[in-house]
Amino acid sequence: MIVPMIKIYIAARQQDQPQLLQALRELGVVHLVPVDPQAAVSDGKTLEDAQNLRRALHELYGVVPVGERPELDAVDAAAEVLRCERGLVEDGNRLAQLHHELHELDLWGDFRLQQMEDLKQAGVDVQFHILPAADLNQVQGECVAQVGSQPGDQIVVAVASRRGSIQVPESAVELPLPHHDASMIREEAARVEEDLKAMRHRLSELAHLVPEMQQALPQLELEVEFHQARKGGLSDDRLFALQGWVPAESADSLPQSLQEQNLPVAVKFMEPAEDEVPPTLIRSPVWARPIEGLFNVLGTVAGYREFDVAVPFLIALPIFTAMLISDGGYGLVLLLAVTLGYGKASELLGKQFTHLMIIVSAATLLWGLVCATFFGVKLYTPLIDVSLEESARVFLMLLTFCMGAIHLSVAQLWPAVRMFPNPLFLNRVGWMIFIWGMLGVVLHFVLNWTFGWHTPWPYLLIVGAVLAIGFAYPKAWLGKRLLLGVADFPLSMLSTFSDVISYVRLMAVGLASSVLAESFNAMAMAMVSEGGGIVQWPLMIVILFFGHSLNLCLALIAMFAHGVRLNMLEFSNNLGMQWTGYRYHPFSQRTTQEYQT
Repeated sequence: MIVPMIKIYIAARQQDQPQLLQALRELGVVHLVPVDPQAAVSDGKTLEDAQNLRRALHELYGVVPVGERPELDAVDAAAEVLRCERGLVEDGNRLAQLHHELHELDLWGDFRLQQMEDLKQAGVDVQFHILPAADLNQVQGECVAQVGSQPGDQIVVAVASRRGSIQVPESAVELPLPHHDASMIREEAARVEEDLKAMRHRLSELAHLVPEMQQALPQLELEVEFHQARKGGLSDDRLFALQGWVPAESADSLPQSLQEQNLPVAVKFMEPAEDEVPPTLIRSPVWARPIEGLFNVLGTVAGYREFDVAVPFLIALPIFTAMLISDGGYGLVLLLAVTLGYGKASELLGKQFTHLMIIVSAATLLWGLVCATFFGVKLYTPLIDVSLEESARVFLMLLTFCMGAIHLSVAQLWPAVRMFPNPLFLNRVGWMIFIWGMLGVVLHFVLNWTFGWHTPWPYLLIVGAVLAIGFAYPKAWLGKRLLLGVADFPLSMLSTFSDVISYVRLMAVGLASSVLAESFNAMAMAMVSEGGGIVQWPLMIVILFFGHSLNLCLALIAMFAHGVRLNMLEFSNNLGMQWTGYRYHPFSQRTTQEYQT
């Protein structure tokens, strides 16, 4: 659920400001809101040091400590890490530019500018021209030599003369000398590569200081927050005041907790106004919290007045992903990889997302058992067949369309329950009924199901449309209500059709994954059946490993491209989610995640 918030105002004596801030930090329940956001700017040096530490730790992630341990403090080490990273980027760009220049100098071969300078000092004029091969005999000079060729029957000619009596045809184009020769560029490239090597080695040395940087970062962030809290308050010679948000469950005990610390304060609570947007604190059921790992990856936060969608997301996403992968072997591989490598996975992905992947893997394994498919091979007669057979495809499409109607109906019914007894709830009920009528339209167009007055579909469409139009604007007078409802209806109707039909992707992608796995198996088996000795067996293993690895990666991409989409777009749009919230972050020595748990 989304925890209710209360607006809080706290006033104290100016001399008690440090004690008040320390008390609020120890209590750790008030999400402070600066009175003047522009004034609530942290100390520049402390903020910069904290940002540098955070970026340096990111850059050093995965770097293995090598060499001697530098004698630096955490802040100085972070600054040097960032200098090295900037140097790596700059030198990397310079090296790429030098290689590009070398490629352009392929025409000149092992040419040296010093040679041209020596000839010039000796009074020899040397020119280079590009011209058609047929005009070579028109070039006049003491020494004429073809030194290269160009596309389109063009050649490169070097012409030398002491008397300056060089003549070339009108078709010739003079080729200017390069500013640098290949040897000079190679020397600079070698120096740049040495610098890159030295900076990478220095980063490996600085990696010894990662523990110190990890320990220093939280302290600096606490200092930044403390400074922002102090600057964000309202202050004069006698009083210091703060404002913010506190969970309703903690509001009653907060004044007493402050008084117990001998703080003479004035505390006032107010319910949030309609135009105010409190921070969002979500406490989902413990078993549903793995889905929060997905929200952290996506960076999405539900608005304060929206919905806690953890439960429906956690139910739907594993099912959708299992159908998208459609192979129990892949589910087993994922499950073993995540469980056996739980420690590393938790470090890389976070515990919540790792738990989500375990659930998704288990669901994929179960769906594979239902489909009897493991690594593209059917081991027994499936309960649900995923294949190109007509009957199998028709059943899977019917299943996915019905799942979509159920999924979208939940999205309409949920806000309807919240709105009751406001007449607007009938608009949501109408759209829920209309979705099931639209299911009949989809089945008619896609699967050639009968659609007529002897079927329930037209009646569902009519009843749903009447409720959706009639109660879209229940507060308006009847004529205006109908006009506004009719104006909004066409686009919403088309959106409903596309939403229902969108769920066919579960069948299409799952079937594609299954067929691709079978194709890789057929390619591997063909290598053995053709004969040719023992060489074919290693090649068969390579094809199987590469093919199924590629298919599994594509399936995981499909989880985000399709499984997450059906929840974040189709379901959320029907639910009315805007994802406009921001996280509840109390002024505390604990993190937001610690507070939520």
